[in-house]
Amino acid sequence: MGAFSRQKFFQELTHGCLLPTAQQGLEQVWQLLLICLLCRLLWMLSLPSVLKHLATVAGGFYVLYLFFELHMIWVVLLSLLCYLFLFLCRHSTMRGTFLSITVLIYLMLGEVHMMDTTNWHKMRGSQMVVAMKAISLAFDLDRGVVSAVPSPVEFMGYIYYVGTVIFGPWISFSSYKEALEGRKMSLSWLLKLSLSWFKSQICLVVSNCVAPYLFPYFIPVYGDKLLRSKKRRKIRASLAKWLLAYENTLSFHFSNYFVAYLSETTATLAGVGFTEEKENLKWDLTVSKPLNIEFPRSMVEVVTSWNRPMSRFLNAYVFQSALKFGTFSAVMLTYAASALLHGLSFHLGAVLLSLGFITYTEHVLRKRLAAIFNACVLAKKCQPNCTHRNKKTLWVYMINIAFSALAVVHLTYLGSVFNSSVDYMEEDERCMFFFAATGTLSLGPWRRKLSWKKIQMHSRVWSTSGSIHNLSSASSQLPQREHSASLGYPFSRLKSDLYEFRDVQTPRFHRSGVGLHGFHPKTCFFAGVLAVKESRVITHPLQ
Repeated sequence: MGAFSRQKFFQELTHGCLLPTAQQGLEQVWQLLLICLLCRLLWMLSLPSVLKHLATVAGGFYVLYLFFELHMIWVVLLSLLCYLFLFLCRHSTMRGTFLSITVLIYLMLGEVHMMDTTNWHKMRGSQMVVAMKAISLAFDLDRGVVSAVPSPVEFMGYIYYVGTVIFGPWISFSSYKEALEGRKMSLSWLLKLSLSWFKSQICLVVSNCVAPYLFPYFIPVYGDKLLRSKKRRKIRASLAKWLLAYENTLSFHFSNYFVAYLSETTATLAGVGFTEEKENLKWDLTVSKPLNIEFPRSMVEVVTSWNRPMSRFLNAYVFQSALKFGTFSAVMLTYAASALLHGLSFHLGAVLLSLGFITYTEHVLRKRLAAIFNACVLAKKCQPNCTHRNKKTLWVYMINIAFSALAVVHLTYLGSVFNSSVDYMEEDERCMFFFAATGTLSLGPWRRKLSWKKIQMHSRVWSTSGSIHNLSSASSQLPQREHSASLGYPFSRLKSDLYEFRDVQTPRFHRSGVGLHGFHPKTCFFAGVLAVKESRVITHPLQ
């Protein structure tokens, strides 16, 4: 088999992956962006508030049908259940707690009994948005932040707010009412909108076209020979395994950033996500902070930067309510609530609960070290006016760097879990699991609309154990030439090179191209990631 050089790879990268990825992304979201803009223009008119709420509901229903078709009825049923509960318990002072339990029971019953798991998880993102909005409203009613139960039209307008019902993020009821006031468009609004959209497309391209090939091509640590050598399966070097795991984790991270920035785009376009300073509006909605995740000070900083609106939701309505049981119990209850909102996934639940133990342990340990050494080594960066004596000495920097390196190791290990866990699932189950883990929504409509022949890109899954995992049996048994036919050169060439890694007795290979023969988890990502809500939410309440 001939060599697949880096020169050929970069020559074909632009029209083989970068441009098709960006083009397909825009083709699948332009209608949602248009509806958000039309609603924003409508709210700037001097119309009765009832008409604005009705327009919001209509826009929300349209985009729900656009992504889920008739399956949207399950999202509608959840919203009706929530309002019925709020209305019947309008004189209670425990609406938040009881509604939370009711919503979780509905989500679990829906996943287990109401319909098949695959279709249920296609709607997981919007269901989470609806659930969080209703729960936060119930707690605000208990605390007096909202004086009375909203009218049915007002409640449904909040639930189906077109800027957040598909991609998220979670917003409070007061933020929704402020958005309906129809603030004027400004240059700062346009700049924020453009920047968020640009960042989302960059993250999508990096996730699909850069991160999976980071070390073989962009940073050739181990060179091209590792890709085509038949001795690859005999290599068990620890460094190589961790580099491959890091590539996978980086791709996973950038898919989250894509969702985060896309949710910023839709929310800002619809008119939410601003703070008012005197007479000036500052469009400052921030869903995720990638630099705090890729170069973390601690795991605590990672989980609070992963999805900031969700972090605020969990902190305000779960962590604070559970503090009466103790800090550790409150932390674990918070992560457990996040896991239940994401669905009945063992792997995702295990990762979230592991993060609970890791972040709490690190928080307590570094708090103790800061007290003993009187130094700025807390899990979160100290304020400039902190009382610690040792702030910028060399050994303080070394301690913080050591914890940062440990956080990167934890992220690499936990990120690889999502890929290793899908290798033994069937095609639809793998897609379903990946959507549950990433917070994506709809596969069906996208799977039919996307032209897979145009997307000449690849994604790979490398296990931290160094073993080569099975893909679906149908995909594994297809002839080598038939696989390559659906891919463009040189990506089909790379596919063929990688096929040399097949185990003779059990057909396997490391990477899977986007073709017409079944789905790889990353293929599932691109099929549904544009229909994502609140990104996969891994949050921490210690703020």
